[in-house]
Amino acid sequence: MKLTEKMSYLKGLMDGLEIDSSTKEGRILNQMAELLDEMVIYIDDMQSQIDEITDLCDEISDDIDEIKDEIYDEDDFDCDDCECFDDDDEYDFDNDDDELYEITCPTCGDTILIDEGMIEEGSINCPNCDELLEFDYENLTIEDFESANSDED
Repeated sequence: MKLTEKMSYLKGLMDGLEIDSSTKEGRILNQMAELLDEMVIYIDDMQSQIDEITDLCDEISDDIDEIKDEIYDEDDFDCDDCECFDDDDEYDFDNDDDELYEITCPTCGDTILIDEGMIEEGSINCPNCDELLEFDYENLTIEDFESANSDED
């Protein structure tokens, strides 16, 4: 049963009770019924607006899908030819708090961005040549870090 139907039923019940509106209780019940009636009208109007917006969003989503299909032809992009991370790689570069480090692969010379989590894992494979790059920072001293930073300046 819809809200409007429930409200009509409630009004019918109140009319059948023949509530005396001259008493305090009667005035309160009549005011509550009027308030509920206004709320039902308002909610019904909001639901209509939500339905319209939902339909519009569905149309926009369909339009976007059509545009994507026109722009990105599936034959134009083949992930087998690209040099991207495997699905197994779980590196999250979205965290702005992580400091990123550049390393250069000694085999292919490719520059790679890594974060502390990758360093703590101990190694990664170069995304370009698949060379295993190992990290051992436990035996480094503060002088090693200072000399590395002075080389960059």
